[in-house]
Amino acid sequence: MVDRQGASGTKHLHSATKGPSDGAALRTLVVDDDPGIRRTLALCLKGLGCATEEAASGREALRVVQDHPVDLAFCDLKLERESGLDLVPRLVAERPQLEIVVITAYAAVDTAVEAMRRGAKDYLPKPFTPAQIRRHVGRVRERRAAELVASGLEEAAALIETASPRMQAALQLLERAATHGVPVLLRGERGTGHEVLARRLHALSSRRDRPFVEVSCAAVAEERLGVELSSAAGGTAFLDEVADLPIAVQATLLRLLRERQPERAGAPQRPADVRIVAAASRDLEAEVKAGRFREELLYSLNVVEVPIPPLRERKEDILSLAEALVRRLASQAGRDPPALSPAAEARLLAHTWPGNYRELRNAVERALIFTPGKVLGPGCFPDPAAPQDTGQPVLGGKFSTREIEREHVRRVMSWAGTLEEASRVLGVAVTTLWRKRRKWGR
Repeated sequence: MVDRQGASGTKHLHSATKGPSDGAALRTLVVDDDPGIRRTLALCLKGLGCATEEAASGREALRVVQDHPVDLAFCDLKLERESGLDLVPRLVAERPQLEIVVITAYAAVDTAVEAMRRGAKDYLPKPFTPAQIRRHVGRVRERRAAELVASGLEEAAALIETASPRMQAALQLLERAATHGVPVLLRGERGTGHEVLARRLHALSSRRDRPFVEVSCAAVAEERLGVELSSAAGGTAFLDEVADLPIAVQATLLRLLRERQPERAGAPQRPADVRIVAAASRDLEAEVKAGRFREELLYSLNVVEVPIPPLRERKEDILSLAEALVRRLASQAGRDPPALSPAAEARLLAHTWPGNYRELRNAVERALIFTPGKVLGPGCFPDPAAPQDTGQPVLGGKFSTREIEREHVRRVMSWAGTLEEASRVLGVAVTTLWRKRRKWGR
């Protein structure tokens, strides 16, 4: 029976759509067989900054949670041909982290208790108000923010709050891939947030309560790869800079991936107990042509490819990222966050950030260390008028080869996270780089 009395549940909900989003975009779902109630509640949620899906039946709702990492669902207890109470445990089985709020015009204590017993988080009688919907949304946002911090993802909140269409597309693709167990390949320049996005993928997946293990591909030995992956049993293994894997280790990884597939036609599928997420800043197709990367391994890893744009192509986000870093890093240092002067903002926008988000973070951290005042001026940040390392050498100036080399090494070191990473980028041994720095007094 259709819950016709529920129409009153949408009273004044349109007023909740005024004003900007008050937090990171949540994935929400409205399950109701009444199209008027469904659309009005969805409009309210979208006005609160939520990415919202609608479903008129249990089958449609299950399909949504299978395809999207939904955070919050509002589910009517009286659907036309089925009971919302029966749908609740099926939704929870598909996505254990889903927070479900059941709604109905027929409020009763015994029904509320039964809904909670089956997996619902709360109970909302009709007519409900915009403030009640806002409270549920705010609670889930607070929970997700706490989980990000607990998972070491405090920087993820800033990275995923994006106005860049390209970054938004990457995040949407990441969210769709999260609900499936297939390998994901993150492609983007160094410093664009590979690990943050890999952890985001893990947090959105059904494996979120299992381990997340980072594997440094340049350092892992052939005999240790299986051990590293086993330590992520049931969870996610993040292969950082997969192009750095030696050929012998690539063969081992390929074998381990194949062992999780049927060995012959008609054989039963073996359940994969580790989700593989790989990241690459180099052109893997070029590495294959050069004989440095196995073509079969590329195909095995590249089931879903997520391209990550560099920071210079995310101009819309530079100032918001810088301000978020100033607030967070200043708080960690026990001081009030200083303001960015208009001239400093202009300099931040003019810089091309060859080291991407990592370089921006380092620049903000240095500015806070050397500027104790209440305002960060333009002199605190890189000069965009100075020659920058864009991947092509700048030649023809009145400089010696030694000076050019020294300047290039200095700039790479300014954004590289470690001496080992700088040595890989520069193509020299760590010991050689260490000697050069000592010689130059750095």
